[in-house]
Amino acid sequence: MRRVRVTGFELKPRSRSGRILIILHQENSSCGRVGQLLSLMGFQADVRRPVLGDPLPDTLDSHAGVVVFGGPMSANDDIEAIRHETRFMDTVLASGKPYLGICLGAQILVRHLGGRVACRDDGLVEIGWYPLQPTPAGEAMMAWPSMVYQFHREGFDLPVGAELLATAETYPNQAFRYGENAWAIQFHAELTLAMMHRWAVRGAHRFVLPGAQQGVQHLGGRLIHDAALLDWLKRFLDRIFPVSQAAA
Repeated sequence: MRRVRVTGFELKPRSRSGRILIILHQENSSCGRVGQLLSLMGFQADVRRPVLGDPLPDTLDSHAGVVVFGGPMSANDDIEAIRHETRFMDTVLASGKPYLGICLGAQILVRHLGGRVACRDDGLVEIGWYPLQPTPAGEAMMAWPSMVYQFHREGFDLPVGAELLATAETYPNQAFRYGENAWAIQFHAELTLAMMHRWAVRGAHRFVLPGAQQGVQHLGGRLIHDAALLDWLKRFLDRIFPVSQAAA
């Protein structure tokens, strides 16, 4: 079988098919490595930006799953697009299709499930590379990277009925599974090198926040930690979107 290499990672194409609904939150946002890997796995991306007026489907009958990415807004923001995405979680969970929420996407799921999304009282943030520790449940599921890339000021409570998979010191709820098919992560494994450069430039005003790392640490940490993070991402997507997962 032909092998494909993505950003230094060797991947065997799989016989998966169907469309993945991708929700982005800025005009210039991209799916990054998640989109690249899903494409190589055989899926097609159906990209929507509700914050720019794109509609969301009434059902997921024609989709194989959903990925909601991060964004500069908060899951607590009283804007129609965020309210609409939060209500859309009813459709996602009722469908039984795989869901992956990344950062804001995780926090929207938490809000839908009745959990709290908030900043720390002391204002500490995670912006840069920080240690990650799998829980016993997470460790039994797969190997996890020891360092992950973060870019957030808010964390979230673990929703009732969710299973915590990974934790950290500053924000203890880093990854969880709800039911069999809904997954959420606080950190970012999707960034290409070009994306990280953009974030380090456009987000530099946040480097003064307590606990934030400077831009040179973001890019230097990538050289050390990114290979393991990319390896984990591929295996994680394999777990969420199995070979048998397809849509009509």
